[in-house]
Amino acid sequence: MRLAPERMMVRMSGDDRVTFLQGMCTNDVAKLAPGALMRALILTEHAHVVADFYAWAESDAILIEIDRSLWPEARAQLERFLVADDVELEEMDAISFLDVMGPCAADAVAVLAGDAARSLPSWRALSAGELRVGHAPRLGLDSFTLVAERDPIAVASARLKASIAGLAELSDVELETVRVENGVARVGVDTTEKTLALEARLTDAIAPNKGCYLGQETIERATARGAIKRRLCGLKISTERLPATGTGVSASGKEVGRLTSVAVSPRLGVLGLAILHQSVWTPGTEVTLSDDAGELKALVSDLPFN
Repeated sequence: MRLAPERMMVRMSGDDRVTFLQGMCTNDVAKLAPGALMRALILTEHAHVVADFYAWAESDAILIEIDRSLWPEARAQLERFLVADDVELEEMDAISFLDVMGPCAADAVAVLAGDAARSLPSWRALSAGELRVGHAPRLGLDSFTLVAERDPIAVASARLKASIAGLAELSDVELETVRVENGVARVGVDTTEKTLALEARLTDAIAPNKGCYLGQETIERATARGAIKRRLCGLKISTERLPATGTGVSASGKEVGRLTSVAVSPRLGVLGLAILHQSVWTPGTEVTLSDDAGELKALVSDLPFN
């Protein structure tokens, strides 16, 4: 369980909201019926990643759940293409989020939302009083997200703690370890303004047969030609210290990427994520990390780690 103050909700309304967002993101939001949700990306014209988000469909709006740090650039990108469209964007500052993750998540959420939560399909949402409950995977785990204003979320969190024995509250460090172990790229951390969506393995947020959207041409061309020469890989690092993010990764004396995320896994030791050149994609390839404290050896791993 974890409160997520780093995220925010934006309400997109207006008669043109669906057609506009359909042309601005990678997933097929035109297929979203009220009560459904999906993950999508906002890209540049050249398919560089601007932001990822979850779209929650309502009867009269689409709610955009997004990292606060990504929203200013995402909003600027959306507003660049807003001309005569009937679309309004409202930042819902009072909204908070509570994530409940893991194999017992449905049973935990049922304490708050009733038995309907146990049978709620993935990528669907329901309302339970003041709470909106969405069932969608996060960080490679089965997850439920509770959405409401701050006070109801605080009450929900306290009730879960009191009702569920052994329910752990994840720290930021523990959450980062889960993310790295599952090989999930974080936009703005494992990506830069020049990172392509396919390089970051964000394919779960891309509809393969969708019509025209910003950045689609580059995505389609790279998919058809297999032209991606860099992609997110795991690193199993032989060290008792954590190398700094941004550390160069090299093989045979040539830089092949840079370390973007690092975590200590209780099960697997020191792990890292890096977008690496195709010359070192084979699992087990030895690479060298060089930071101010010296050199470290690492083995390339596919993702998620195992």
